[in-house]
Amino acid sequence: MKSCITRLAAIVVAITFGLSARAAVAEAELSFAIVPQFPALDIHRTWSPIAKALEGSLGQPVQLKMYQSIPEFEKDFLAGGPDLLYLNPYHMVLAQRARGYLPLVRDSAEQLSGILVVQAASKITTVNELQGLQIAFPAPNAFGASLLLRALLADQHRLGITPKYVQTHSNAYRYVARGEVAAAGGIRATLEREPEDLRNRLRILYETPSFPSHPVAAHPRLKPELREKITRALLKIAETAEGRQWLATVELTAPVAADYRRDYAPLEKLNLDRHVVIPK
Repeated sequence: MKSCITRLAAIVVAITFGLSARAAVAEAELSFAIVPQFPALDIHRTWSPIAKALEGSLGQPVQLKMYQSIPEFEKDFLAGGPDLLYLNPYHMVLAQRARGYLPLVRDSAEQLSGILVVQAASKITTVNELQGLQIAFPAPNAFGASLLLRALLADQHRLGITPKYVQTHSNAYRYVARGEVAAAGGIRATLEREPEDLRNRLRILYETPSFPSHPVAAHPRLKPELREKITRALLKIAETAEGRQWLATVELTAPVAADYRRDYAPLEKLNLDRHVVIPK
């Protein structure tokens, strides 16, 4: 009887230890949320090597989080869910305001500007000719591809348009290529990633002023030393030819340390809040 109790106690200890070990692993795992500019399979393919490199440098797992839509992504980071984010510049403003997220790195090679594209053969030659027409956008708060464009069309050009939100940049380009909308919002970087035959069917009608590009940001619950370690790890990826190739595919061609006050706080002065759609 005593031996049975001893064995039972050992089993309980083993189970408890196993659960504690798994809990420790779960606590150590970093969730890394990626804004869904592209289909989830494309995001997984391009970001997986970067996540693996981070795991190697940090010594802890990094789990990519992908979403079906930009509003779903926004709802998650506004609730403070992900540890790490790759997000657009105005998302950075919203994330900092809502949960205190801090930018770690950004691309220094190119800035971000929004573009409106029409069919190459379209008779539309000026942005004012879009008055009253339907325009495809990835989502309401996609910064360059939607939010900034809609604000400029409304506030500077006094245009009334009908937005159609189609989830991704790729979808928006295809809507206008098929003639289902008059124009589509996007950014140069995503347009350049589309197949040549699609690009040849489109023409850039309008381009916004440029701003610092998408950062990788961290939740403030991550300790400062861990945030610094993540920053160094991301910059280290750019030290090899293979790493630079990985980073180029996600628009981090020349990563540098980011600073919220210097890089993203100026966006607060654009008065875009009245055009922001907060997900329910």
